[in-house]
Amino acid sequence: MPEASPHDPKSHRTTRADNLRLLSWTLASLGILIVWDAGGLDRSVAHWFGGIHGFPMRDQWFLVHVMHEGARRLAWLVALALVLAVWWPFGVLRSTSRAERLQLAVTTLLALAVVSTLKYASTTSCPWDLAEFGGVARYASHWALGTVDGGSGKCFPAGHASAGFAFVGGYFALRRSRARAAWIWLGSVLVAGFALGFSQQIRGAHFQSHTLWTGWLCWTTAWLIDMGFKRIALPDADTAGVVGATEAS
Repeated sequence: MPEASPHDPKSHRTTRADNLRLLSWTLASLGILIVWDAGGLDRSVAHWFGGIHGFPMRDQWFLVHVMHEGARRLAWLVALALVLAVWWPFGVLRSTSRAERLQLAVTTLLALAVVSTLKYASTTSCPWDLAEFGGVARYASHWALGTVDGGSGKCFPAGHASAGFAFVGGYFALRRSRARAAWIWLGSVLVAGFALGFSQQIRGAHFQSHTLWTGWLCWTTAWLIDMGFKRIALPDADTAGVVGATEAS
């Protein structure tokens, strides 16, 4: 069955509707984040797990060696596997094109880079550095850009949660050819990201908003790259159509 032309009005309507749906998801989640930040809920939640004497679970073996160190190493191994899969696909990636696999690899690495860069430039300190949790720093919102709070900073957004959220690009890479697999991928990534983020919150390493913003940044990075790859693919489709028509004549 012939594929729809990229100039097909129906194809354009589908693409427009798809973009609007993704935009609505992105803006809705951004709204939730802004409401969370405006409500000042971070410190209230952090007090569930710690107090003036610090965070009792900070050095808990499972949280440190499995959920932190082990998960970080596993994430880098998976990222390496996705890069290699551009040329040597495995599993569900066998049903994707090389361009889609390249998109997934690029998205993963760029999402990690975005979060790491913002974290490195941040002056926001972690909960366990704050005086109210036994540290020396004073609380300053991550919206107070450039404000030095007296702590070590470099805590926003949550770098460790990106070990899960950075792979959200798989949803975009798979959704056109394997919709069910795309949804399973997305669900798995969200569970992993929130689980890793929560494990750090229990230890006092991050506030809840740090995890939420990491998820949003990774999602938005993946969506923007997906739109960019679609724009690149469109001329390729036009070229292929011209070549096919020439050969048929």
